[in-house]
Amino acid sequence: MIQDDLKDLYQEMIVDHSRHPRNCRKIEHPTCAAAGNNPLCGDQLTLYVQLEGDRIRDLSFEGKGCAISMASASMMTEYLKNRTKQEALNHFEKFHQLVTEDGSASTLSDSDLELLGKLRVFSGVSEFPSRVKCASLAWHTLVNALRGNGEIATTESGTEVVASGQGDHS
Repeated sequence: MIQDDLKDLYQEMIVDHSRHPRNCRKIEHPTCAAAGNNPLCGDQLTLYVQLEGDRIRDLSFEGKGCAISMASASMMTEYLKNRTKQEALNHFEKFHQLVTEDGSASTLSDSDLELLGKLRVFSGVSEFPSRVKCASLAWHTLVNALRGNGEIATTESGTEVVASGQGDHS
């Protein structure tokens, strides 16, 4: 029963963030920006980052997409404000593990899960491989923005740029 209540709460949080996305706007003079595209689901977004030194002072996005994609972008922008670029890249790795690994085989420690906080609502996405791309699009786009490589983050196999600089992990 508790598990069902938790799933309902998670679903409500995702629905709330998709219907009322936070930080859904364009930053006027971003330090860096990047575009992301998930052709499978039709998700498209542009992510804007305002850095102050090495710290993310402001983070926002514009775009359209499914509930998972929009909720992920909304929650990511809230979560990463005032963190350093390196912290953001580290959190990307943890988030990516969360949405791609089977919960029973997860390599995330309890402290990693605690660190992810509300982002844990996306843990169930791993059960739906096509939805992993929706949940991770904003994160891959953020990596491209922070690296300033000018590439469009896409969920097409073999072309996604991830924090480790390797190919597609999805």
